[in-house]
Amino acid sequence: MHYILLGFAPGLYWLWYFYQRDKLEPEPKKLVFVSYFLGILSAALVIFVNMPFKLNYFMGAVVSAPILEELAKFLMVWAYLYRNKNFSEPMDGIVYASAVALGFASIENGLYLFRINQQARFLLSNTILIRALLSVPAHALFSSIWGYALGRYKFDKKKNRIIVLYGLLLAMLLHALFNFLCLIEIYSSFGLLMLTAVMWMIINKKIRKAEKDSPYAPRSFLGWKKKRKIK
Repeated sequence: MHYILLGFAPGLYWLWYFYQRDKLEPEPKKLVFVSYFLGILSAALVIFVNMPFKLNYFMGAVVSAPILEELAKFLMVWAYLYRNKNFSEPMDGIVYASAVALGFASIENGLYLFRINQQARFLLSNTILIRALLSVPAHALFSSIWGYALGRYKFDKKKNRIIVLYGLLLAMLLHALFNFLCLIEIYSSFGLLMLTAVMWMIINKKIRKAEKDSPYAPRSFLGWKKKRKIK
């Protein structure tokens, strides 16, 4: 049981990390934790939907999981958080999407560590480290892509739904690629590191853009947005 609890530690750390990236108008901590637990609920939803199907391991990891998991996380944000009054700037899409994703990743990580402990305990230490640095934050990176798109959509006067669809499909594609690299052995470690680095660059760019477009962004006396560095 303690391995399941241990699986939550990386998720909570990365939850804090993404929360503190929201510099201009931080979200209520209570709502962020609610989002985190909605992510756990989305994991239960995915398990329930998968129960009638018996896919082989490759199809499940590379096709089914990216689609169902990103859809489940997206539906939680759309149904419970999108219309909340605290969703008041584009950056909030990233914050809530990453919080839900990390709730999902935490329960997934805990169950995975529990299984490894039962089946191959000698791999446990390496598994804890790799999943804490790659697999858990990867969930937040995938979902932050459509989270940013959802934030843009909410505050875009044109209401172009293609933005959200594109973000969701891109998240699924990156998720599928990540899982595929986890399954193959040849060059997979290098590929995972490269993919993770690229996703971090994408998300950092999205965060800077979301902060720049925020209604809370500092402006000069003429109303122009001041340029500032977002750490």
